[in-house]
Amino acid sequence: MRFRQLGRGYQLPHADLTVTPEEHVDEERYYQLYPGHIPTSPLQKVLLSAGSAFMALYNPFRHDMVAVLGETTGSSALRSLRDKMRHDPEGYQILQERPRIRLSTLDVTGLRGLPDGTFGREYVRFLDSNRVSPDTRMPVKFVDDEELAYVIQRYREVHDLMHTLLGMPTNMLGEVVVKWFEAIQTGLPMCILGAVFGPVRLNARKLQILTMELIPWAVQSGRNASCVLNFYYENRWEQTVESLREEIGILHPPAI
Repeated sequence: MRFRQLGRGYQLPHADLTVTPEEHVDEERYYQLYPGHIPTSPLQKVLLSAGSAFMALYNPFRHDMVAVLGETTGSSALRSLRDKMRHDPEGYQILQERPRIRLSTLDVTGLRGLPDGTFGREYVRFLDSNRVSPDTRMPVKFVDDEELAYVIQRYREVHDLMHTLLGMPTNMLGEVVVKWFEAIQTGLPMCILGAVFGPVRLNARKLQILTMELIPWAVQSGRNASCVLNFYYENRWEQTVESLREEIGILHPPAI
């Protein structure tokens, strides 16, 4: 089964590529803006948003539902992020070169050999300690703009880098803190929803730590920091975490 490329888009294989004018509208449903793209109508997006929001709240670890929610509700925020990247030299370079953070693009052995405290070494330590992989990030399907699809893919792939820079683990408390930071940074409804409703699963002690210490710090850091998508992290592995935090504007994280 092969795709026929149409400029920067793709057309799904069809049993009969000769269509009548009356069938032209139906044929549009087979047009892809990028590999894996699933075109959807506004009504379909509403239904996907509602269903994915319910499932994401019911089970925050359903990353597939969280991904669908981000794609179907984030068009305005993604355009704003894209514009910030376009107007920043480093962000513009990222948009042009489209780097990906995957095991196939990372020199994991080389990163493990970097000195302690460097960004690359601490990122790999985070992956090892939490038994996570950059390859688990879901591919984009429902964003109806090829460039915006890359923006949200980039956001997903730097999520673990944010954990590293913010010093947060992947447990529920750490995820909620990162979501507060990302909500301030990106304005994505998915992040706002996770930040607001994520704490309901925390016990009283952790909730007190979150509200008294971690949320104020995350909000202040999010407001103080430059747009985190405007940093070409792949070129900064040898930079220390502390200096990169300072450059971005992330405040030193509290101990948890």
